[in-house]
Amino acid sequence: MRRSRHAKIVATIGPATASPEKLRALYLSGVDTFRLNFSHGTRDDHARVLASIRALEREFNRPIGVLQDLQGPKIRIGRLDEGKLALAAGETVCFALSERTGGKQSIPLPHPEIFAAAYPGQALLIDDGRVRLVIEKLGSDQIVARVAIGGVIRDHKGVNLPGALLNISPLTRKDRADLAFGLELGVDWVALSFVQKPSDLIEARALIGEAAGVVAKIETPMALDRIGDIIHLSDAIMVARGDLGVEIPPEEVPGRQKELVRACRLAAKPVIVATQMLDSMVTAPTPTRAEASDVATAIYDGADAVMLSAESASGAYPIEAVEMMDRIIKSTEQHHLYRSLIDASRGDEEMTPPHAVAAAGADLAAAINAKAIIGLTASGTTAARIARKRPPVPILALTPDQNVARRMCLLWGVHSVVSGDPSGHEEMARIATNAAQQQGFATSSDLAVVVFGLPFGLRGATNNVRVAVC
Repeated sequence: MRRSRHAKIVATIGPATASPEKLRALYLSGVDTFRLNFSHGTRDDHARVLASIRALEREFNRPIGVLQDLQGPKIRIGRLDEGKLALAAGETVCFALSERTGGKQSIPLPHPEIFAAAYPGQALLIDDGRVRLVIEKLGSDQIVARVAIGGVIRDHKGVNLPGALLNISPLTRKDRADLAFGLELGVDWVALSFVQKPSDLIEARALIGEAAGVVAKIETPMALDRIGDIIHLSDAIMVARGDLGVEIPPEEVPGRQKELVRACRLAAKPVIVATQMLDSMVTAPTPTRAEASDVATAIYDGADAVMLSAESASGAYPIEAVEMMDRIIKSTEQHHLYRSLIDASRGDEEMTPPHAVAAAGADLAAAINAKAIIGLTASGTTAARIARKRPPVPILALTPDQNVARRMCLLWGVHSVVSGDPSGHEEMARIATNAAQQQGFATSSDLAVVVFGLPFGLRGATNNVRVAVC
């Protein structure tokens, strides 16, 4: 099950793909990490899916990543008098801090944090920005707003207050219960929704500890303002372009995506580009040309992974969507401009001794035409440092920890394997070269570059490079 591409595929599981047969087909089509969206489905549903994924692991003897995506706080209007309400451009309406049903002069908005953060002149968006209002006056329990772009709103549609820092935790009571359930099941990653500030990551880390990697979903301008600290405190980043495109002007999203991919690469943290990548394949067997170009752009930028949402969760062509994404990635990575664009986007990398050693190993492997770069890693950090270089040589990551092997299924170009923990140099070389041959990276007498840390088993200590003969 060695993939013939570098970038990874994350697929969301839903009603269309929750059966063991569909999960197996998705995996064979190219899925590296499965996303369990806790905004939908029951816990029993997610538990059955995870059990089927672990059965696939045993069948193919390959680590498979599982990402739990928490719902996060949802800011929504309440119930309307008739279930819906038509708002015309130019008219004035009133929002009330109330749970009761209402009409145009008392649209229920039961979220005091909105009233605390709003100010006159600020935009208020409903239903992913389809309806846009501008706040004119506000009090402690009332907001008067003018409709700038009209439309029909319905019960419980989402509300956005772009640019406002809301005094709200990213972890609701439901999220905390779901998180405890997910960690008990053994998920590998936890995606945190509605991240606004670095302290949100600290709050989540206190609950998760080292049991799973923490993925910060970037979907607010406040997160962009503190992105350096957020990347530092997280284990991975998801560019959640759907919500982000509501909070910031759509024309800014592509540039922000490039900034985030570049920043994560410099930090040696995996980055997932998500939302509407092949959206037309929810109902059609082929994507639009623009969607194919969108996926390719993320790959040219150097993203670690690209993600399918409704395409694989509820779409009519989930297997075809994964196969299409796999083909787009392969075609892009084989294009003659790919290597030059990847190298050009590298930037000024931080060259601490561990990063410098990993970079030197990648350069050495390319210079001697090695068949593989083999990283021995206790935490996945050595593999991430090698992958940051985006080398042209295959990366084989060996770890004694199965959980680490699963998490590395998000890392660009990394083929992870659970292996023994060496006790000395010679055993290390034997384990590394044997794995390279067993996994199909090399044959007898081929060269491989081994990157590791001493003492063995010490997390994050990348300090040695060795050329080994298989």
